[in-house]
Amino acid sequence: MILKNIIKGLFDSIKVILFLGIMAFLLLFVITFQKVSNDYMEPNLSNNDIVLIEKASYHFGDIKRKDVVSVCYKDPKHFIARVIGLPGEKIEYKEHKLYVNDEYVDEFFLSKDVTEDFLYEKIPDDKYLLMSDNRTFSFDSRNEKVGLISKSDIVGKIVFRLWPITKLGPVK
Repeated sequence: MILKNIIKGLFDSIKVILFLGIMAFLLLFVITFQKVSNDYMEPNLSNNDIVLIEKASYHFGDIKRKDVVSVCYKDPKHFIARVIGLPGEKIEYKEHKLYVNDEYVDEFFLSKDVTEDFLYEKIPDDKYLLMSDNRTFSFDSRNEKVGLISKSDIVGKIVFRLWPITKLGPVK
């Protein structure tokens, strides 16, 4: 009877250790969470929102235009922005409109046209132009302290808002 209890306790311990190992793997390599700490992504993400970041897909696939991403940065430590320009592209804003390689691209996620005119002739390899959705109050690639972002600095894609519960759902 004692041996049976010891074996059962051992199996229970192995289950717990296995569960904790799987959770640690998921949190280290597949998903993480982040609290939005500013209004740079208004109206789509707000200060104090909590979001789920999927980290694995960019190791196997490409970063896409309009993805909302978390970036590992010096100060603030992390920030959230939207991918606007990809490596090799010409990016231009004219009269508040985005043009990629001289073709107009709709920015459905913006609540108003407020992007000042600027031009990147060609984004270098492994660099991305990121911009906040709140273009008048932002921290993004247009800021000379930030500049273009390397793929290695992108933590992952923000896929889901967890908090507040009233806004629970996918991030677009």
